[in-house]
Amino acid sequence: MGDNSDTTTAPSPAKIAAQEDALLKQFFAEVSEVERDNEVNRILSCFKLNPFEYLNLSFDSSIDEVKRQYRKLSLLVHPDKCKHPQAKEAFGALAKAQQLLLDPQERDYILNQVNAAKEELRAKWKKQLKKDTASKLKSIVTEGKFDQEHEQSEEFQHQLKLKVKEILTDQEWRRRKMAMRISEEEGRLKKDEEETKEMWKRKREHEEQWEGTREKRVSSWRDFMKGGKKVKKGEIRPPKLKTEDPNKSYVQRPVKRG
Repeated sequence: MGDNSDTTTAPSPAKIAAQEDALLKQFFAEVSEVERDNEVNRILSCFKLNPFEYLNLSFDSSIDEVKRQYRKLSLLVHPDKCKHPQAKEAFGALAKAQQLLLDPQERDYILNQVNAAKEELRAKWKKQLKKDTASKLKSIVTEGKFDQEHEQSEEFQHQLKLKVKEILTDQEWRRRKMAMRISEEEGRLKKDEEETKEMWKRKREHEEQWEGTREKRVSSWRDFMKGGKKVKKGEIRPPKLKTEDPNKSYVQRPVKRG
């Protein structure tokens, strides 16, 4: 007798993709223009440094979830389908958010800030537990499940979002200040370099000018050594005193006689 048991096979990736496309088409067929406009307004009101917020995803979303959510929202606000005047801006913001979250370095940076925010909130939560004996006992008895439930609550997620915003803002401010200092230092170094170049240029021009008048200076010195100091035009030369001995080369002072 043959085996009559049912056998099931998993759908192929192509079939899954086709099913998702069909669902998306059905979804967009039911979406009104008002819903598209509302999504554009939501995107444009997001905190600029948080790509998870643009895609309306939680901080623990996977890469595949990022891709699926981007595809869904980008079709929703695509300028060819959405009449909102800022649809193109919202579409670009979604593309940038996905790019950041698919970049390993950028994603790790953001998640590091998220973990830092969680640590701060957990420390604050432990301080509260010390004051609340009942909650502290509940946390101990449930072996941490009470703390996990707290972190999954809407209140904690809201606090986490605000804390991440605070940390990212602080980090961005620090980055901009550092960039400004680097720019100022580069400007100062460039100015020093230009001043040094100008100084050497003036020195070189002076040396060239000095070298250019060398022959003239040598010629003037030779003339001076040959004929003594030349009388400039219009200059009056003092009279020479006659000597008693014309063979003497010096001027003899007249002798006073009593």
